[in-house]
Amino acid sequence: MIRIPTLAARIVACGIAVAAPASYATCNYPKAPGQFPDGATATQPEMVEAQKSVKQFMADMDAYMNCVDTEHPAAPAGTKLSDEEVKAQDARERVRVQRHNAAVSDMEAVAERFNVQLHIWKEKNAKPK
Repeated sequence: MIRIPTLAARIVACGIAVAAPASYATCNYPKAPGQFPDGATATQPEMVEAQKSVKQFMADMDAYMNCVDTEHPAAPAGTKLSDEEVKAQDARERVRVQRHNAAVSDMEAVAERFNVQLHIWKEKNAKPK
């Protein structure tokens, strides 16, 4: 078994903590779809294309959130961490949660924007009973 002297371990841990913010850039944040067609004037093919862009964005965001969730795994249970290592791990977890929550908020906003136009389009194109 290789043992790292305590001072060396702390230096490595501090180096990891300092480098951690730069490594958060490894997961690429998907670009949200731009403007959706106006539901009052859109054609069916335009709405179908808009729906495809929403579905692709949602799939891309799911992949992004999976990347964020697995990017910096926590230390295995029972691992003895120094105070500095605990602080660094807690900071990474806070950032992970913020990134995850921001992604969910963006997904909800995109879905809402599309659904407003889809509802308008469906009302306009409803077949009389």
